[in-house]
Amino acid sequence: MAGELATQHGGRGKPAFLTYDRNVYLMLLYTVGKGLQLSIAALTINLYAYSLGFQQDFIGLLAGMPALGAFVAGVPVGLLADRIGRRPLILTSAALTPLTLVAVALSANAPLLLAASFINGLLASAYWVTNLPMLTESSRSEQRVSVLALNSFLLLGVGALGSLIGGAVPEVAAQITHQAATSVVPLRWGVLAAAFVAAAPALPLVLLREPRGPTPNPSPAEMERGTAAVPAAGALERGSADAATEAGVALAATEPVTVGGSFEGRWPLPLLFVMLLLPDVVFVVGESSVVGLEQLFFRLRYDLQPGPLGIFIALAGLCGGASALIAPRLARRWGKLRVATSMQLAGVPVVLAIGFMPVLGLAVAAEVARNVLRGLFEPTYAAFTMESVSSKHRATLSGFYGITWGVGYSLGAGIAGFLQLHIGLSAPFAVGALCLALAPTLLLFFFGRRALTASPG
Repeated sequence: MAGELATQHGGRGKPAFLTYDRNVYLMLLYTVGKGLQLSIAALTINLYAYSLGFQQDFIGLLAGMPALGAFVAGVPVGLLADRIGRRPLILTSAALTPLTLVAVALSANAPLLLAASFINGLLASAYWVTNLPMLTESSRSEQRVSVLALNSFLLLGVGALGSLIGGAVPEVAAQITHQAATSVVPLRWGVLAAAFVAAAPALPLVLLREPRGPTPNPSPAEMERGTAAVPAAGALERGSADAATEAGVALAATEPVTVGGSFEGRWPLPLLFVMLLLPDVVFVVGESSVVGLEQLFFRLRYDLQPGPLGIFIALAGLCGGASALIAPRLARRWGKLRVATSMQLAGVPVVLAIGFMPVLGLAVAAEVARNVLRGLFEPTYAAFTMESVSSKHRATLSGFYGITWGVGYSLGAGIAGFLQLHIGLSAPFAVGALCLALAPTLLLFFFGRRALTASPG
């Protein structure tokens, strides 16, 4: 698939990659830095807070702050982007995000850490809200599949590389300072590395131009071919700390979708929204209870140092990215709802294995399997939800998914911190498994009879 996208040709016989607008190149470059920043910060910030002496309940709250900030700012930033344009918000986010990471790295005070992380989430929402619209409005209709897919691939690929960097920097700093890699100073340099990789590709963004205007509505033929840019579930609003998840959701924007909603008319629209959003918030709570403090879990349970931890997280991310590429084929063969719910249910024993397996090698294998299942789940689930409503309601639904993500992730991370501290390191994985079982059960209860008897895809 990646090869096909890279070799599509423009109107003058050039490879598609050589025909993109300057805005596209600049945004794709910044996506590289964003992916690196997210994965480095995800690996190092929780470990850094623990090295400062904070307990898991506080670290869980800290991990949820960026999601809470993105939740608060998502809708206002989207409205502001429509009023003043994409460029000012992108430049503001790119300029100030590294400063918030520097503030995290230099803070040892709980309120300052929470405030800096919350502001980081506020600023991140400007990227998530404007990135896909900027790419869409700066590309021609025949280019959008390759542009959006390339944006996804960059997030997935550099996410893995960022984990390697996030693990390597504290190890190198430890050698230089003659301290343990899990002590304050080496991990502080790890957080500063996230700030640096966020700042470097931000400088060329001053060359961005405001798109000339909104793109026209896609034609039915474009919708049928899948070349129209349709907001994926949460792709415009979510500010996840996990780059692989966001890339998987964004990848769904390249999938063919129908113009009319497959479930509209069967239920009142507000009820349909509740039926779609309730399983999502349950899933996000479970997912964040697993990944919110997962790095800290492996550090405390198996005494993993940042270097080895970064290597295996990178491996898991690469496997998840590779599995996302075959998700469309599975969806066409077996149907989107069947694939999405099957992957969630298959994740129940996998999550339990990560949390309760006494052998490191088996826990690592289970983590890789979890990423593979998630890579198969995210694009198919996003496409299913977007096809459940008509085109005129998809942006609204996408905005509500941003809200469920912000609330669910901050709640799940907080639960994980509380359970790690007061019950045990494995307890959050039991909550994650319960939510992974409940979310697809709700989906099948609401939509299973009609969706599973319809034609696949």
